Amino acid sequence: MYDVIPTREIYWNISGIVWMYILLLLAMIPFCWQIYQRLRLWRLGQPEVRWDNPGRRFRLVLQYAFGQGRVIRKRYPGLMHLCLYSGFVILFIGTVLIFIQADITEPLFSWRFLQSTFYRYYSLILDVFGVLALLGIFLAAFRRLLVRPVNLKNQLDDAIILGLFFIILCTGFLIEGLRIGVTQPVWEIWSPVGFFLATCFHSAGLSIEQMKNLHAELWWFHLVISLGFIVYIPFSKLFHILTTPLNIFFQSLQPKGQLSRIELENADHFGASKINHFSWKELLDLDSCTECGRCSDVCPATLTQKPLSPMKVILDLKDHLTMAGPELLKPKKDGQPEPVKMVGEIISEEELWGCTTCRACQLACPVYIEHIPKIVEMRRQLVLEESRFPAEVVNTFRNLENNGNPWGISPEDREKWSEGLIVPKMREMQGEVDFLYWVGCAGAYDAGNQKVARAMVKILNAARVNYAILGKEETCNGDAARRIGNEYLFQMLAAQNVDTLNRYKFKKILTTCPHCFNTLANEYPQFGGHYQVVHHSQLLAELLQSSKLRLTKPLSRTVTYHDSCYLGRHNDIYDAPRQVLKNIAGLQVKEMPRHRENGFCCGAGGGRMWMEEKHPKVNQNRIEEAAALNPDLISTACPFCATMLGDAINETGRQEKIQSKDLALIILEALDLPE
Repeated sequence: MYDVIPTREIYWNISGIVWMYILLLLAMIPFCWQIYQRLRLWRLGQPEVRWDNPGRRFRLVLQYAFGQGRVIRKRYPGLMHLCLYSGFVILFIGTVLIFIQADITEPLFSWRFLQSTFYRYYSLILDVFGVLALLGIFLAAFRRLLVRPVNLKNQLDDAIILGLFFIILCTGFLIEGLRIGVTQPVWEIWSPVGFFLATCFHSAGLSIEQMKNLHAELWWFHLVISLGFIVYIPFSKLFHILTTPLNIFFQSLQPKGQLSRIELENADHFGASKINHFSWKELLDLDSCTECGRCSDVCPATLTQKPLSPMKVILDLKDHLTMAGPELLKPKKDGQPEPVKMVGEIISEEELWGCTTCRACQLACPVYIEHIPKIVEMRRQLVLEESRFPAEVVNTFRNLENNGNPWGISPEDREKWSEGLIVPKMREMQGEVDFLYWVGCAGAYDAGNQKVARAMVKILNAARVNYAILGKEETCNGDAARRIGNEYLFQMLAAQNVDTLNRYKFKKILTTCPHCFNTLANEYPQFGGHYQVVHHSQLLAELLQSSKLRLTKPLSRTVTYHDSCYLGRHNDIYDAPRQVLKNIAGLQVKEMPRHRENGFCCGAGGGRMWMEEKHPKVNQNRIEEAAALNPDLISTACPFCATMLGDAINETGRQEKIQSKDLALIILEALDLPE
């Protein structure tokens, strides 16, 4: 009996320890070999700089990899994963500490640190987190093997992982209980699970010799199962244990709404037609997927029964990398058969065109996988190399190229919306203005959104804001062209607009369209256009707060605000629109269940505004959610959202009950000014 200094003899009752090291070495061979093979596959990717600002990157790893920042957002799976993760990490650290004392500090320096008070707390912590890990296993087994959420796949892998981890934990506790049952140290109450099991063994009548024999047999079994678990890690979804910190460290620190630029004149390919056309980081993404299904749980395409599932795209690309990657590593031979086509066979065109680029998948992903860039790269290949895209987009491209707007209306008509209003033009101004009001194609040409542009002019005039518009000199910003995949057309429009904007002096650009906002603020810097851009919701909130606008008419109505994806998830503007609505007397604001960063897409982003959609429709899904609140108004801050939600109101026969109105129109009414 040990009763002097709290500690324990490491490898107690175990002989032939050298075999442990031999088995460990044998286990590390396939473990390291598989990691090496995946590294080789990642290196097939295109070069990309992802190691700038290391301090910020390390902080993100601490917050989102080790701190599980995104994992815990969902209660049940968050608790489940937190129990598993914390148990795994703490037990691993405990094992490493045993190794350090047994193989480094004690034999080399004659120093034991696993003793006294430290050992007591060490024992208690390991038992507590072992129990938490068991709880996590039961929660995971119930969710993944019994409930089986529709977007969770690969249940065999789940069963193997949970089964191995369960056996490791149970045998670990049994070994601890048998050791305590034999040695009976007075301090082992600090190992409550082991102490309880030791009591059970004594109550069952096991002799000391029987417990010693069983301890030795279970110890070796536990070791073999644990090493088998280690070997299995890089061959299973558990590989994300290793790749997640890397993937979070190498995440993009560029503006969220920015897509990569193709150097059209020097590129040897446009977009991604082969797996090695993606960057090395995009290939690392594929091996980081935890298969949790959170991306597909929030995808508007998936939720309206379209072919697209973001998780499936990532896993299909991962399988393709595994199959095609080794062939790409080999020297190419004449007469070698063409590999399976990535775009069209591995990833269907229907999947690619279903994406609204709403960014819900990327915000939901706990390991920061970047879905949108991959989808857009494959779209670029279809558009630029194969000229394959939805038939209805042909007119959109033609109209953008010939007339500078997707409707194909003459550029000479771009100022018609302002007839009867006093609207200063940049070409007529002397000196600098505070705001260049970028009206956008919708504000200039779409009948419904022309009302928003006119409302903004009246509001700006009422607040005595120093502004001007480009008028006929303005052309489409190119957002739809870029996200559909026509990078050539986008760059042509961007170059034209940057050249125009750089000729004038202004402090800020004001937009009423989040897509214009995002493109001007986040993507034009790639082409020499560096501007401070303000969305009209932000300016309206500022004018109301500074009392430059005084609302005189109460509005006794109920309103719910719809978050635009390109204003919210792409640019983190959530509060300004709500502040605007809260300033209106009599207006009752209700939030939809899916709001702010969890808001649901209207279905127009990613160029979908110009494509046909099959039922069930994304915009109708959103209207059903809004209608459940019985609102009088659905407030928007985006012309695309206004159009899509207005269409859904009409399609579902609710035009007598609900109106879709932009913030500017609501403010204009509260100012008691006519539209």
